[in-house]
Amino acid sequence: TRLPGKVLLDLGGRAVLQRVYDRTKASGVFDDVVVATSDEAGDDEVAAYCEKNGITCVRGSHNDVLDRYYTAAKKVGADVVVRITADCPLIDPDVVAEAVKMYQGSDFDYVSNLLERTYPDGLDCEVFAFDILEQAHADAMLPSEREHVTPFIHNHPERFSLGHLKQKTDQTQYRWTLDEPRDLEFFRAIIDQLPEDFRAADVVTLLEGNPEIVAINAGIETNAGMKKSYEEDAKFLEGNV
Repeated sequence: TRLPGKVLLDLGGRAVLQRVYDRTKASGVFDDVVVATSDEAGDDEVAAYCEKNGITCVRGSHNDVLDRYYTAAKKVGADVVVRITADCPLIDPDVVAEAVKMYQGSDFDYVSNLLERTYPDGLDCEVFAFDILEQAHADAMLPSEREHVTPFIHNHPERFSLGHLKQKTDQTQYRWTLDEPRDLEFFRAIIDQLPEDFRAADVVTLLEGNPEIVAINAGIETNAGMKKSYEEDAKFLEGNV
């Protein structure tokens, strides 16, 4: 609602969605990169873009994104799912590959870099098996658990083993997600000054030397969508007492 059609906006000559797709694929760990968009008319352009550009696209529920993910994963026969959001055009292929490597080398049901944060907001990556997604799909009830895909897993550590990908340097002061027009201006300022194969470290170096870029979108609330979902949770629980 803050920036309608944001994933198809131009960012350095390519759609935001294309940049997320390209950088995700560059991690080299996937059989397929799938766009899971809604079946509402407002997302027809996203589906058309994917078809035109040879990107696998599966459509599903607008609000029940957990169901949408489950539908997409089942349709393409995924055994392991990696969740990356399409409003994070600086997603780092190396971080994605590291999360997958950690998952594959462990007995964790779920691995991410977002529950115990050290990475910038905007490099979020979650890895989990299809059967874990299937359990969440069957049992999740709260609006936040349906809309944001993985909170049911986070909320039940007694049921699922959770692995936390962390780095030595705390960079949680950075917010690299596309929610408002100022964010688009911020990303354009970054993309204009970096090579095609940039990584998160290159972005940090650029921002440390150019505080005026940081100022472009400073002060925007983080995770506003999740806070709204928690309000819906309270209403849901109140109505089911």
